[in-house]
Parts: sequence; structure tokens; C-alpha cells
Amino acid sequence: MKHLVAVYGTLKRGRNNSHILRGARFVGTDWMPELSLYHLGPYPGAIKEPSPGVRVEVYAVTDTMLKTLDELEDFFPERPQSSLYIRQTMDTRHGSAWVYIYNRPVKTIQRLRSGSW
Repeated sequence: MKHLVAVYGTLKRGRNNSHILRGARFVGTDWMPELSLYHLGPYPGAIKEPSPGVRVEVYAVTDTMLKTLDELEDFFPERPQSSLYIRQTMDTRHGSAWVYIYNRPVKTIQRLRSGSW
């Protein structure tokens, strides 16, 4: 089965984890104003919070790729409260897509106002 996934950090083209999406079909880009992006050091985290927008790339992935992404993002479907990221569906201009939402407090973390990491 194919799933759409919207990515905003290390999985984007040319970034250090983009190889994980090798073989996935690139669908396009979008700008998501319902998200805010935070700088977590070696990677970003997005939370559901209105902003000028977050730039995402949307890919069509297989079940196997989605499971690999869950592992990368420390998402545990059986215990989401202990996950570093929560996987949620959100609307994009390409259809409903999975987005990994950061699952920790961001009060003391730098917000990336550009919406791009």
C-alpha cells in the first residue's frame, strides 16, 4: 500500500537521511501554515501551531518505508506517549499525508521563523 508522507528536515532531498526515501515517488512540495518548526540541533521538529508556514516535501512511500520512517523518528504506535515524534495525518495540496509531529515541550527551543531547515 502507498502512503503520502510530508517531510521537513533530514529526509528532504540532499539531506543526510534522504537516502531512506530512495525509491519513493516524489509527489511535490507544499507550505503548511498549521505547523511551526523548531531547531533541535542535528534535526528539526514541527509542532501543530500556526505560523507563516513550514516547507515540506511530499513522497509516496510503501508500508515498509513507512515502518523505517517510524523507526527513524522514534515513533512507537503501541506507546505514542513515549515517542519522540507522533505520526499524524494532515492535509497537503497533494492529499492527506502523514507528518511526524515533535512530541516534547518546545518552550526553551529556538523557533525557525523561516519555516525551512
